[in-house]
Amino acid sequence: MSKGGIQFDPKAASLIMREEVERARQLIINHIRINGQNASGRTIASLKVEQPSEEETILWGHKPFGVLETGRRAGKIPYGFRSIIRQWMKDKGLHGTPIPYKTDRAHKYTPQERGDMSMAGAIAHTIANKGSKLHRTGGTADVYSNVVPDTMKRLGQRLIFLIHQSVGSIKLNNETV
Repeated sequence: MSKGGIQFDPKAASLIMREEVERARQLIINHIRINGQNASGRTIASLKVEQPSEEETILWGHKPFGVLETGRRAGKIPYGFRSIIRQWMKDKGLHGTPIPYKTDRAHKYTPQERGDMSMAGAIAHTIANKGSKLHRTGGTADVYSNVVPDTMKRLGQRLIFLIHQSVGSIKLNNETV
């Protein structure tokens, strides 16, 4: 470009985009942990930053990522939902009240396992009929909803500063501004 024009560095802009999206990812992870929504760690592990080109940076998360703020609505549940809830309970360290047997014969499950299965069934039933507690209480906006606008604002400020540094001078009506 000619002397006095814009000497914009696309690699620097690409680096800024990557840094800001990585920062957003880390903030979202912190919010998930602060809110106590991290059980198995799969949601956090699903958050990935990709940069397919210098002009594009993407933050990926698995499909049900949105329920971190809205909760799960009532309705049709997937096959094996009770066992999914039971695994969630195990990841969270939650246990049901042990349900003792009334007979002395050999049994398939321990009293604790029976209590855990009963609790998982009750939770699955409540979610299917009423939705999750987070959904019933109106959700929250502090996992990613506040992070995205803040990231866009910071990104804009940093890119404008980069462009501002790149402008040597502007000629307007034969006067250097």
